[in-house]
Amino acid sequence: MELNCLNNVSEAEANESLTKCCGAHRWVEQMLDERPFASADLLFEKADRIWNALQSEDYLEAFTHHPKIGDFESLKKKFNTSTQWEAGEQAGVATATDLILHDLARGNDEYEKKFGYIFIVCATGKTAGEMLSILESRLPNEPDKELKLAAEEQRKITRLRLEKLCQ
Repeated sequence: MELNCLNNVSEAEANESLTKCCGAHRWVEQMLDERPFASADLLFEKADRIWNALQSEDYLEAFTHHPKIGDFESLKKKFNTSTQWEAGEQAGVATATDLILHDLARGNDEYEKKFGYIFIVCATGKTAGEMLSILESRLPNEPDKELKLAAEEQRKITRLRLEKLCQ
């Protein structure tokens, strides 16, 4: 991993790059304070430590930077700066049947009504059917438990994006 993409750029450029990885502004600010990163392992360690020390409102802020699973129109309109990443992460939805897409849309709506934020899952490598199964298995969760699960999924997404950032 080439860390020059974060270590040797302006603060504004690093801010923009880190925001593509995770939309929680407190996470980004604290990551900026940690620069320069001596190694990729240290980058990942600090990213996780900072993420795990944040509050619920920070997690919720990060979630707003994601399109709904399978909602490619939202992805194109709202997230055009990192659309390629989200599209790749959600590649498993591209070949889904209409029935699975319908069930994902229904499940996403039900999830958002219950928890107040969109369904967050690290979709990389998962089929639409697998994502639907995960969504359905998490719907019965209590809000506190679900927020912790969603935050862990966001941590995984952030890690993958950090890996992509400096390739």
